[in-house]
Amino acid sequence: MDIKQYIRGALALPEKDDKIEYFNVKGRISGNVLVNAQRNCPTPAYTYQVDITGFWEEYQKLKSSCDYHLTFNTLLMRLLAEGLKAAPRLNAHLEYNHTSSCGRLIVKDHIDVAMPVFLESGETFPIKVKNIENKSLREIAQQVDDLLERLHNTDMDQVLFDLVAQRMVGFAMRGKLLSTISQIATGYIGKYKVAKVSDLFKKVPRDSHTLQIDELNEATVCLSNWGPLSDNLKGCVTFSPLLYPQVFLMSVGNARDKEYAFKNEAGEVEIGVKKELPISLMFDHRIGGFGDVVPFVKRLDEIFEHPEIIREW
Repeated sequence: MDIKQYIRGALALPEKDDKIEYFNVKGRISGNVLVNAQRNCPTPAYTYQVDITGFWEEYQKLKSSCDYHLTFNTLLMRLLAEGLKAAPRLNAHLEYNHTSSCGRLIVKDHIDVAMPVFLESGETFPIKVKNIENKSLREIAQQVDDLLERLHNTDMDQVLFDLVAQRMVGFAMRGKLLSTISQIATGYIGKYKVAKVSDLFKKVPRDSHTLQIDELNEATVCLSNWGPLSDNLKGCVTFSPLLYPQVFLMSVGNARDKEYAFKNEAGEVEIGVKKELPISLMFDHRIGGFGDVVPFVKRLDEIFEHPEIIREW
């Protein structure tokens, strides 16, 4: 082994024929948010399997009878809003100083849901569905349809560059000058760049038919809808980092049929089928304990036990 091979092994450098993919602008934004989440948020998770047999049947009836585009994802968004109304401290942003251990919880008076969607590249990125706290299912469904339509009309790279610029201003104003300069420099110079310097002066028309920056920046809560997005998923997300400075995230898997044994009125054992939905709830432990999540879970249980309530939504 020569010295070059020795150093390459010590540094775990890529081999000559390895394929190297550098982060694009979406990857850099997501990476920054998720790393900050892991560094800043002590996050426990509560996962449970919910019997939604009746809830699913009511959803199917409502979907077949309503005159708008109703998806299970839209219904879950309204379900999330109902839970947050019962547990408002989960619909908040947290500011925390690691040096002094001082912090403050900013409980939001509106519910903005970050909802991951598939981009044309095959990647996912959250867009924000705003102010759903008092909206009907019809209104939420129409808002989601409008967002998805405008997503297809949007130059995502350019709007993400604008989002990065906004965040760099925020970093600088918080005194993180070195990080700001480093991220700007590597964004446009060197092998890690995601754009040309000339793109700084590129003007892309943006109007009511395209997404705006405020529909991509921080929401008040996140609905991680990996199950509804991917029909073939059989597992359940048991943990996901919070989108800092949010303090709560609801992750939902696929609704699936499950066989179970039960005793009938005659005391005989029979096999039946029920619909189950895996739900995981992640929360920032600094806002308190699991007691903050209990009202949320109880409200969801009430809805699943009396699913006819969704007719009023």
